[in-house]
Amino acid sequence: MRLGVDVGGTHTDAVIIKGRELIAAHKALTSDDIATGVLEAVSEVLRQSGARPSDILMMTLGTTQFTNAVVERRALTPVGAIRIGAQSSSALPIAAKWPEDILAATLANSAMIDGGHEYDGTPILPTDETALGRAIQDFRAADIQAVAITSVFSTSNPEGEQLIAARLKQALPNIRVSCSHELGRIGLYQRENATLLNAALLELSDRVVSAFQNAFSGLSLTCPLFLSQNDGTIMAADFARQYPVFTFSSGPTNSMRGAAFLSGRSNAMVVDVGGTTSDIGMLIEGFPRPSGSAVKIGGVLTNFRMPDVLAVGIGGGSVVSPDGRSVGPQSVGRALPEKALVFGGDTLTASDVAIAAGRTVFGDTTKVSDLPSTACAAALDTIRKHLSDDIDKMKTAAGDLPLIVVGGGGFLVPDELPGISETVRPENAGVANAIGAAFAQVSGEVDVIYTRSTRSRESALEEAKALARERAVNAGALENSIQIAEIDETPMSYLAEPGAIIRVKAIGDANIERFAGGEA
Repeated sequence: MRLGVDVGGTHTDAVIIKGRELIAAHKALTSDDIATGVLEAVSEVLRQSGARPSDILMMTLGTTQFTNAVVERRALTPVGAIRIGAQSSSALPIAAKWPEDILAATLANSAMIDGGHEYDGTPILPTDETALGRAIQDFRAADIQAVAITSVFSTSNPEGEQLIAARLKQALPNIRVSCSHELGRIGLYQRENATLLNAALLELSDRVVSAFQNAFSGLSLTCPLFLSQNDGTIMAADFARQYPVFTFSSGPTNSMRGAAFLSGRSNAMVVDVGGTTSDIGMLIEGFPRPSGSAVKIGGVLTNFRMPDVLAVGIGGGSVVSPDGRSVGPQSVGRALPEKALVFGGDTLTASDVAIAAGRTVFGDTTKVSDLPSTACAAALDTIRKHLSDDIDKMKTAAGDLPLIVVGGGGFLVPDELPGISETVRPENAGVANAIGAAFAQVSGEVDVIYTRSTRSRESALEEAKALARERAVNAGALENSIQIAEIDETPMSYLAEPGAIIRVKAIGDANIERFAGGEA
């Protein structure tokens, strides 16, 4: 049996699955401290299923903790930054164009030093050892606890970053280090930004992962813990300690993977309606379509793997104006059981309107029986228009597509929408996010640049496959189960000789036995 948990803004969902069968499911309100709501949901599915803790082979958790920390500018560790390649990049300041509040909370000290590599991996200049020594002295004097290291074209040759990471750990044994070649893609500025965010979250990730492990052990659950990643796959808990940014947007991807699992559809539009927002995305071969451009997290531009998801301020807790012409983006969120009319509250919500219109039933329906029908119709029409427009924005080609509706607020989505060939509402859609977490696999992804003068396309492709497999194993995949899931080759323009970027993604089953002894 597998246990899947997804922490949303309003509800924390937990499921237990066995193979493709859902054994138990429960929705609990998300608590302020996160852990209380998780424990309530997990305790209930264990009770429902009658499963013993020893029957659970692995747990997977999707959490918004790290995204929220960046968005809310809290629990971030001030970091030191080292950029290798000052001779060619000093005109672009470290953390340029960051919002002032997150810059103040994140960047404590920085240094640019000469060095780095060309796009094909050949060295530009030796690393400036004198400047590195000064940076280490400054970090020690400022009591820096975490460092982000970024080098020009380190995705092609990580030696510079690896050298400096080793020197830092030797000089400052307790320092936490993030290296950009392990996090982002080609593009110095966005890759550096992702690395700075990751370094600022390392202390929090250690606390959060440990807190969840301790909470689960209190329920006598000793099986390995995995965390959801933002590409629809998972990673072992200790891997997540090192790479917390990979959890960004993991909630929507869990829902999309759960939608594919429940519906049996691998190519479709998906809308996940929660209590506060609706997330709209597209499934391609069972996985969320990746974003084709840089993504802002808390106002910071990054370029690591992210799903192409549009969040819309429409959910079950969305506040509705008396005339029904305005719905959201304000929401009562997890206070729905207190503030919605059907629960005796004084706030008209989207759920109240849907109940009055007969789309769903919960709470005391008599409390909305006297809502004006014109206002209800106007509110539902407003919701329909919002969803229709935003679904259309996410389509990349003309033609009708099926739409899979999941999430606890799925009753807000009408059965017919323009551009939708079929509206699919699978059984257990309300806990699709936790189901997506429970059955997810482990992945590894890598970018490799090749040119004809340095190596052949075939050797570059084999190197990329090997590195992707290695990263999947490091993230917790079972080696003999790994398959190459994606290969993307992008020609590079304006070069003296032909070249291309090869991106490879490898996916495999979770290596449960490796972490069964508590290593995860």
